[in-house]
Order: sequence, then structure tokens, then C-alpha cells
Amino acid sequence: MLRFLSAGESHGPALTVMLDGVPAGLSLIAGDHIDPWLRRRQGGYGRGRRMVIETDCATILAGVRAGYTTGAPLSFQIENRDWRNWTEIMSPLPGGEPRKKALTAARPGHADLSGGVKYGHKDLRDVLERASARETASRVAAGAVALRILEGVGVTACARMVSLGGVPCDGGMDWDNLGALDESPLRTFDKAAEAAIVARIDEAKKDGDTLGGVVEARFRGLPVGLGSHAQWDRKLDGRLAQAAMSIQAIKGVEIGDGWQAAMNPGSRVHDAIYHREAGYYRQTNRAGGLEAGITTGEEVVVRAAMKPIATLMTPLPTVDVTTHEAADAARERSDTTAVPAASIVVLAMTALVLADAVMEKFGADTMREIVERAEAHRRYAAAF
Repeated sequence: MLRFLSAGESHGPALTVMLDGVPAGLSLIAGDHIDPWLRRRQGGYGRGRRMVIETDCATILAGVRAGYTTGAPLSFQIENRDWRNWTEIMSPLPGGEPRKKALTAARPGHADLSGGVKYGHKDLRDVLERASARETASRVAAGAVALRILEGVGVTACARMVSLGGVPCDGGMDWDNLGALDESPLRTFDKAAEAAIVARIDEAKKDGDTLGGVVEARFRGLPVGLGSHAQWDRKLDGRLAQAAMSIQAIKGVEIGDGWQAAMNPGSRVHDAIYHREAGYYRQTNRAGGLEAGITTGEEVVVRAAMKPIATLMTPLPTVDVTTHEAADAARERSDTTAVPAASIVVLAMTALVLADAVMEKFGADTMREIVERAEAHRRYAAAF
């Protein structure tokens, strides 16, 4: 029901976002509901110069009138301020200097070589411009709308980092102190670990290296019964994993205890079921809020592993695709790490999946109907 598409290149004039299927009657103001998430994506210790150049803001082009969605497709634009320095190089018109900054030395870990072979590009810039993580700003803008839908049915969301460069910072979840994540340069509650991680980042930057880590998206208040066990492509955990794995540099995803569950006996993996007047509940949540592809009513917890950024200031060996000679990998501007920012992107993509599941369950025409049906379903589930 929620269909998200984006267009645009890293150094083109703008990123364009299309989001179809948003219900009517959702309060949506770009400056209040989208731009704060775009700013969060640009934050975090270890970012590069591009974050200084860009100040991301969304311009709503369609689908909103007088502060409320109309039910028509939404369209946003996010300006690339660096476009002014690339107008001739990235011009869609013939002539000019489109090959002035041609990239022919493929960068290991990027889409350069495989994308060049697939589409027949010897100037690998025709691949890297779209494959760039700059595209994730589009995902965050779309995900911000999904978060508004989820908020309307009583869902609270959180994005945080739980390790970076091999240093853990999972100091426990604190729903009552979410503002601390915006204040943290690493989006973590674990203040004790911050100094060690900052030092680790500084060391990597000095060495011309990069660092990866693990991030978490967490959702509280989702109703039981989203998703389905009936077909493989309707299982919600599979849909969440696909959304997270589609993000640049994400190489692994787990729901709940994930990999740890494979190392423990079943008695320490599965969540016992209890009942009280308010309905069924669990005292543990090792399943991460999903069983058999269906939400249990507990918190949905998705963790994603981000590899180190592939553009290294101390480049790896590679091959020039025009000469086939050995070369050093090309160096574009790069972050030392973008793990804190990746938590926002993972939150955005998983929010799109969960908002879609909410509308799949409760309807998709108006927010009023969705809210009413979600409340009725909660009463039903409590009495089941």
C-alpha cells in the first residue's frame, strides 16, 4: 500500500521522493515532521565535509494541503547545495564537461565495478552518483511520514547505536529519555562508552581508515497481529529485514536476539506467555516483538550491522577499467564513520514497512478510520 520511490544523484540538483498510498487526514508539515529527521541523519561524530555543505530540508511539492495529506501521492524535493560546484560535470545536456571528473579506478566495496559491468559504463561516476549514500536522505524523508502514521496509532519509535568499531555502547534502553540520543554525538544512552568510541574514530581518521558498527531501530506500542504466517512474502520479519538490508553498507540484520538465539538452548530463547486483565504479555522479549512473521504486541527490535565505509583516504589497490592497469582506488570525500546516522536510515526504512503493515490491517483511506480500527482491535486483543 505504501509505495516509495526516489530519484536523483549525489551531485545532481536535488533528490526527489515519491510516496504513494499515504492516507488522507494526516497532519504533515515539512519543517516540523520531516526536517528534524533529516538533521538527525546528518549528525554524528565522524562525519565528513559533505555534512557541512548540505543543510537538508524537504520541500513538499504535492499531496498536502493546508497542513494535511489529501490521499494523493506525496512528492518531496531535497536540494543538493553542492550542485553549484558540479553543474557542468553533472549536466543532463550534451556537451559541456560531463567527463571532466570521470572515475575509472573502481573503488573496492562500492557499486563501481559491478554496476559498470552491468550497465556498460566505463565512467564509473554514472554508477556511483546514484549508488551513493546521499540517496538515504530520500529514505529518511519518506520514513518520517511513516513515523507520523505510526504515531497516530500510538507507536513510539527510537533509533540508536549499540556498537562502533568493536566498542559496545548498549547501555540499555530508556524510553523516558529519548532526547538524550539527540544530544549524544553517537546516538547512544551509554555515556561511559562515548570517550572510548570517539578516540577510536579519531585513530581511524588519522590512519585514513573507516569504521562500522551496529545500530538499532525499536518500536513500542505496535498492535498484535500485524503481518502474517500464511505466505513467505507476508511475513513481517522478512519484510523488515529486506528493507534494512537494502540500505547502503548494511551487511546483516537480526530481529530480537537474532544470532545470540542460535547459541542458547530453547529454554533461554523463547518468551513465556502470561495473562492479566489488560491481556496477554511476555516478561521477556527475546523474539524482538515478532513470532512467525506476526507482531506479538511487544516491542519490535531490529538491529543492523553496517560495514566500514568503502571510500578510504588510504586507498586499497584496484584496476582502472579503461586501461586494465593496477591503480589506487579513487578517493571522493568520505566520512570516517556514519554509524550513528545509519540508525536513522534503518529506523526510516523499518517504519515504512510497519506503517504499511498497519494500513494493511486497518485500512488505508483516512487516518480517522485507521485510528478507530486500531483502537477497536486493541480492545478485541485484550479480551481474546
